[in-house]
Parts: sequence; C-alpha cells; structure tokens
Amino acid sequence: MKNSRMIIVMAILMITFIGFGIIIPVMPEIIQKADPTGAELHTGRMLALYSAVSFLLSPLWGNLSDRIGRRKIILTGLIGFSVSFLLFGLAGESLTMMYISRALGGLFSGAVASVIVAYVADITPPEQRTKGMGLVGMSIGLGFTIGPGVGGLLSVVSLNTPFFTAAIFTLLTFVMAFIKLQESLPPEQRKKASEKAVSRWKAFQGPLKYLYVLAFFVTFTLAGMEATLQFFGMRRFDVTPRQVGLLFFVVGLVGALVQGGVVRRMIKKGQEPLFISAGLIFSAVGFFMLIFAHSLWWTILSLVVFGIGNSLIRPCVTSLITQKTTVGQGVASGLSSSMDSFGRILGPLLGSILFTYEIGYELGLPYLVGGILCALALLLVLGFVRADQHRQLAASK
Repeated sequence: MKNSRMIIVMAILMITFIGFGIIIPVMPEIIQKADPTGAELHTGRMLALYSAVSFLLSPLWGNLSDRIGRRKIILTGLIGFSVSFLLFGLAGESLTMMYISRALGGLFSGAVASVIVAYVADITPPEQRTKGMGLVGMSIGLGFTIGPGVGGLLSVVSLNTPFFTAAIFTLLTFVMAFIKLQESLPPEQRKKASEKAVSRWKAFQGPLKYLYVLAFFVTFTLAGMEATLQFFGMRRFDVTPRQVGLLFFVVGLVGALVQGGVVRRMIKKGQEPLFISAGLIFSAVGFFMLIFAHSLWWTILSLVVFGIGNSLIRPCVTSLITQKTTVGQGVASGLSSSMDSFGRILGPLLGSILFTYEIGYELGLPYLVGGILCALALLLVLGFVRADQHRQLAASK
C-alpha cells in the first residue's frame, strides 16, 4: 500500500463526510419551515431522490473512471458536492431548490464514494485490500462522527450555516485533492474509448452476485433503522435532539474504531467470509436488543453491538468485490455503490411502514425484521464461498 496516497485519500473522505454529516441535524428543520404539514413526506422524498439518482449514475462514473482515470472524476464529484450544499443553503423556503440540491448531491456522490473505492483498489495489492477498505470505512466513520456534532453547534448561528460550512469544507477538500492527489490508473491500464462500455450487470455474475445482494441487505437494514430510530426513541423514552446526536456519535465512533483497528490490523486475505459472518451475527443481535430498548443507555448498548457487526461487514464485502471482480474496478465499485443506494431507497420506505404497526413487539417491528434479515444473510455468505470454490476448481482444471 502506498502510504502517502492513502493518507490523502483518508483526509479527502473524512473532510467530505464531515461536511456531509454537518447537515444531518438541521435538514428536517429547514424542510419543516418550508412546509410544516408535509415535512416528513418531503424529507423522505428527498432522501429517496438522492439515493435513486446515485443508484442510477454511480456505475456510469465508475465506468468513466476506467477510461479517463480516477483523479478527474473525484475532483468533479467534489465540486458538484460543494455546489449541492451551497444551493440548499440558499434555498430559503423553496422546496424546488431543495429537491434540485438533493438531486445534484446524488448525481455527484458516486463520483466521490465509488471512484475513491476504485482508487484504493488501484493502489493496494490484493493481500492488503481489506486493510485499505478498513481505512476507507474508518475515515467515513470519523467524518460522520464529527459532522453531526459540528452541525448542531453551527445551527445556533442559523439553520443555513451548516450547509454553507459543508460547501466550504468540500471546496477546501477539492483544493487539497487538486494539489496532492495523484492519478492511480496509468494510461496503459485504462479502457480504450473505442471499447464498448461495460454494463453494470456484467459485474453481477458468478460468486460476486451473492456479495452484491449482501451489500444491498446490509444497507437496506441499516437505512430502515436510521429512518425510524429517532421516532422510536421519542415514543419509548422521550429522546431529545442532543441525545440523538449522542446516538449518531456512538455509532460513528464504534465504526471508526472497529474498521481502523480490527479490520485494518487483524483480517488477512481469505478470512473475509468468516468476519462477514461474525458481523452479521453481531448485527442481528444488536437489532434484537433494540426491540427491548426503553432507555437511552440500552439503546446505546444495542447500537454498539450493531455497529461492531456493521463495521466488520462493509469493508470485507468491498474488499472481496475488488479482489474477485473480472471487470474494471470502476464498474465493480460503481455497482457496489448502486446496491448501497438501492438499499437506501427501499430501507426507509419499509422501515417507516413497519414502524406504523404495533404487532407483538410494540414499536420494534423494523428491528425484528432487520435482525431476521441479517441472520438469513448468512446464507448469502455460504452461497458465495461455495460458488467461489467451484470457480477456483474449474479454473485450475
């Protein structure tokens, strides 16, 4: 692994996601001011719009980066992100401007997140790939840990201040990347313009299809929990906005520690399926614990267990995809980003529907379903291991 490049990538990710996290505590309140009667509906639609645009376009960014290089795409994404934050800050009470801002955010998200994953795959040998992806996850986790707290403090100035700050943060990241970030994909390794673009679904073949479905379910269950957690806490123990910030902080911190410690230091090449399985078990237990949460501290404990599991799964799945893909890293990472976005479209929708039913476990139905899905996802790991073994046997003959 080329340490200087990795440090720059980590700084880009952390600063970018600090900017992204800054807006979390204030966006619903701004929407509430624009439309007090339909705020929840508009919030859900904006989240879905962001994820839907990202789902459609992330593979295109990845494919383009296989042709012209990673650096140009990452720089383009950072500028686009900055503009999207600025537009939301300037939107006032215009819902139209807010929707345009979120669509732009989704458009450029794949140019940053998925292409940086491809960049890390370029600069890390297969035996260090999981370590590299752990550092990526740690950087994102730290950004999400710091961002909401900063956003809460800045909201004292005005509700729009976090958006302007996020725009400045992302613009500064662009400047740093423009000066420091070197290209990772040499011209001789790029796909030629005359070559037909590789469909994202070409990557969805063989053993990897199990990992892509697994990536979807991990995000799907996480997004369903995120969409309902604050309402769940309000009903169960009158959670306050400050306490919600504490919950986000705990999840982000646990994720950063696990991915920067356990994943980076302990997981060797070939051990990824074992740690993914352990992560799914931790996640399922965390979900089941959350069903019985009637206090802030039990909720925090549940999220710590869940966070450990989620942080083990994500970098290992990403690492395996980049190791095993038979198409360009950009296409593979783009499809992985698309599956993540697809989970963020459907997860909040199902979570919200389940939250309205009080069947058996009071308001814990989204977490009961999340736990069951995590347990069933162990079958996907088994399917991948068996399919990969058959592929290797066939290749050796």
